[in-house]
Amino acid sequence: MNASQIIAEESCEEKTAAVIFDLDGTLLDTLEDLAGSCNEALVRCGFPPRTIDEVRQFVGNGLGVLMEKAVPGGRQNPRYEEALQEMRGCYARNWHNKTKPYDGIPELMAALREQGIRAGIVSNKPDAQVKELAAMYFSGSIGCGAAVGEKEREGVRRKPYPDSVLAVMGILGADRQHTVYVGDSDVDIATARNAGIPCISVCWGFRSRSFLLEHGAQTIVRQPRDVLRELSRLLPRKAPEHP
Repeated sequence: MNASQIIAEESCEEKTAAVIFDLDGTLLDTLEDLAGSCNEALVRCGFPPRTIDEVRQFVGNGLGVLMEKAVPGGRQNPRYEEALQEMRGCYARNWHNKTKPYDGIPELMAALREQGIRAGIVSNKPDAQVKELAAMYFSGSIGCGAAVGEKEREGVRRKPYPDSVLAVMGILGADRQHTVYVGDSDVDIATARNAGIPCISVCWGFRSRSFLLEHGAQTIVRQPRDVLRELSRLLPRKAPEHP
């Protein structure tokens, strides 16, 4: 089954309102753990470390692309694969050292739950790691209904392909008309566009407001609580119940 078949044909039944979040730079501040792991891997392979601002610009497309940008010469460097494997090992050990939700995110997730809006998470991290992070930080009263990461062997391509978004929509029982995407990067803007849903871009993450505007952002928010305001505008209003 391909990505376009993940969601069943829309019916006349009332659909679930849903918000699908990017993970790194949107829900979780993972930058310090990513930068620390990246630099540990680089030094182990004899390469110079990168600044945290450099790593900020490298993230968003998975560890392979991060290390392609961090290693001198990228994939053409004969030690690129070694550095990538080192990075995977380092990050597997260090991914939860300093990672934490951004201020206001737990409150946002709780508010969505109270309003009956289901939340999902998509990421270019490996699928198992995404599910572990979601369970660690977004369970219980601020839980998310689905979390999907990269699993290309199963036909779910990494963003900006829409596959993970469509998979989460299918799990949540949502359709395009009732779903909004929230992310912090140009990759997220493209992912939402490819999925056929509106995107709320956030500027508390890894990309600046000016960068987001340059890459086609139409709705930008500065704080997590502002997401609720934009959702009230972007999601269809429920029809009033008749007595």
